[in-house]
Amino acid sequence: MTAHTWVRARNMPEVPDGNGVGRRSLVCVRFMGVLMILLSLTLAAASYAVFSWWLPSDQSRYQDYRAAEPCSARAIEEEQTDCLSTWRLTVEKTVNKTGGKATSYEATLTDQRSWQGTVSFGDPGPLLERLKTGDQVTATIWRRDIVVLRQDGVQQDTSEAPRDEVQMNAAVGVTAALVAAQLFVFGAVRLARPRDHDPFTWKPYGRRLLITIAVVCFAVGLLTVWIGIPWWSVPAVSVPIVVCTAVVTLHRLRRTTTSL
Repeated sequence: MTAHTWVRARNMPEVPDGNGVGRRSLVCVRFMGVLMILLSLTLAAASYAVFSWWLPSDQSRYQDYRAAEPCSARAIEEEQTDCLSTWRLTVEKTVNKTGGKATSYEATLTDQRSWQGTVSFGDPGPLLERLKTGDQVTATIWRRDIVVLRQDGVQQDTSEAPRDEVQMNAAVGVTAALVAAQLFVFGAVRLARPRDHDPFTWKPYGRRLLITIAVVCFAVGLLTVWIGIPWWSVPAVSVPIVVCTAVVTLHRLRRTTTSL
């Protein structure tokens, strides 16, 4: 091959195969498939961690908190933390900021020994919104965290107080598992059929499916928290809804493609 022929060959556009897909494009498609499968395995591991560690840990912490009893004088002397101790504190300042780019609900507290700390809340009421600088409050401490503030019969949990809301943990785990399944299927199709992986593409099927997973899992998680039913109802309800939606959407896309 002469130098002139070699230069012409290097400058020629990529020759497509019989289906109009070049070799370089096939390599890119397969590479994306491998990346999708690897990412799906990562999300599957995250989902496993949610159900094997995070959810049981939060559930156990809440149960321990509910079972905790007021500290005895001996427990206080021994600095035990699994019981409930109460302290009289003074409000140094409060932050009650709603809206804008940052929402903040905080109270800075001090005691007679010059200790100072800040506790945060999920919302302004019913206690935080009425607190003023110099007010005296009773703080309940559990495991070195202030979990409740009280004043004149009104009390409010802080953000550190354990809550029976593991349904949202389950919603996170189910979301990760379903997205992992979606990525695995999309990646496997790219490896098996690199020349024709429609409709397993981002637009429109992948995007619709991802939005469905996020909306369904979040909505079911919130609903189960409000109703107070067990956390296992989240996967029991979310998974069938997402699977049925995925099958129906796929059938419609294929029918639309066939009719064109």
